[in-house]
Amino acid sequence: MTLFRRKKNHNLDEIATQPSVFDDPEKAKHFQPTEKYENLHRFDPSARWTWAEELPLINKLDWKITLWACIAFFALDLDRGNLIQANTDNFLEDLGLTTNDYNLGNTIFRLVFLIAELPSQLVSKKVGKWIPTIMVLWSFVASSQFWLNSRATFLATRALLGLLQGGFIPDIVLYLSYFFKGNELPFRLALFWATLNIVDIVAPLLAFGILRLRGYDGREGWRWLFLIEGLFTLTVGIWSWFMMAPSPTQTKSWHRPKGWFNEREEVIMVNRILRDDPSKGDMHNRQAVDFKRLWKSLCDFDLWPIYIAGLVFGIPVGPPAQYLTLTLRNLGFDTFNSNILTIPSVALGTITMLVLTYLSEVWNERSLMGLFAQVWILPNIVALAALPSSTSPWVKYAVLTVMLAYPYPHAIQVGWCSRNSNTVRARTVSAAAYNMFVQVSGIVYSNIYRADDRPEYRRGNRQLVAICAGNIVIYILIKVYYIWRNKQRDRDWNAMTREEQIHYLETTTDEGSKRKDFRFAH
Repeated sequence: MTLFRRKKNHNLDEIATQPSVFDDPEKAKHFQPTEKYENLHRFDPSARWTWAEELPLINKLDWKITLWACIAFFALDLDRGNLIQANTDNFLEDLGLTTNDYNLGNTIFRLVFLIAELPSQLVSKKVGKWIPTIMVLWSFVASSQFWLNSRATFLATRALLGLLQGGFIPDIVLYLSYFFKGNELPFRLALFWATLNIVDIVAPLLAFGILRLRGYDGREGWRWLFLIEGLFTLTVGIWSWFMMAPSPTQTKSWHRPKGWFNEREEVIMVNRILRDDPSKGDMHNRQAVDFKRLWKSLCDFDLWPIYIAGLVFGIPVGPPAQYLTLTLRNLGFDTFNSNILTIPSVALGTITMLVLTYLSEVWNERSLMGLFAQVWILPNIVALAALPSSTSPWVKYAVLTVMLAYPYPHAIQVGWCSRNSNTVRARTVSAAAYNMFVQVSGIVYSNIYRADDRPEYRRGNRQLVAICAGNIVIYILIKVYYIWRNKQRDRDWNAMTREEQIHYLETTTDEGSKRKDFRFAH
């Protein structure tokens, strides 16, 4: 993973310790970690280390932390998305459901998912092993879909899955921020979301085999799909109980008596993180966020532009992606080909996402990367809205494939939100708040394609064209806003003398992104 660091060709014997406020005695005292910080015993501002020590340690973190996060996310998305594969096995017809019922189920799932995100994040901040706990619980619900028998049971399981899965993503994002620096986190998040694309490749192949069980024991194939994949998640959830370590200095346990890291490695991990972002030492990772802090974080209007980006960026591709297998069936492809034909867009999308995320860090650019994704989508949506009905199914498939292979900016925006939060408290809330807006977008786009607009959904596609064009304007405005805010900060900070700046650091009650010495990434 060190291949994707912005700085390359290091002399391994060079000092890797990055400059920070801890090198200035006058400033350092204002950025000391709190006494409650769980890694305080390894904090040493005088610690120095070489690239020969840091680079192997980052790789070790990726194998222990990033890989586990990706496997856990694989299990989440397998259960979250297998409804798409079930549709190719006449799921709706077997239960007597309509596409509007399907939309309602997706809406309920996303609504409850959204409602559960922030409460789950706050519980996770206080309670250890929360992620493995909710994984085990939702695996039971996922497996129970084997016994679905009505519209009511379908909607009930959608609600329960949303309730239990809702906090998973913001919990993982916050957890990864304990181990990785700000410029390292976006690419790890890109790998995290690349797992979603891997699921989109693997799931159709699994479905092709599992759905052939239709008729076994007199049951439909989609029932076996839900049961088998739910049991897989149960296995991953139990394994995660033993795999998940609370922090860089808390990897020892009864089943891992030696831990993952030695004392020197722990010193490097803690100090590289705090040198990059001193705010990560401002509270214990199991310290709860009270209502006052919660409200303060939600009222941080400087994060709202990123929340807006989270709300709108996925809407233009949401309905085509959600209806892809149904669309392919309507174009005349059979169950097997409908599943297999989803793979190319997923594979290409993984590549474009990783490249975009890498370039985002190389160029230190975020808003324009989100804009580029919308520019990619727009002509394809226009084509879907305008192509005549007589157009070859393969041409329509090609348009869908190119569109859905767009460079997904979600990882960039999650890392962007984390970086602009600038405190653990704000980061705890903003990770959930941002993802809540993403889920709201899912609720919106789950209701754009309607039954009276099928099979070509021309009205819905025209709406998506308008939204995509609006998104391009929104990303430009976000860029302008953060440039303007930074210029305001520069003007106020540079107007102060050195003594006034030191006095501000000593006496300010400003926190996080409200500090005058903080500048927003954009």
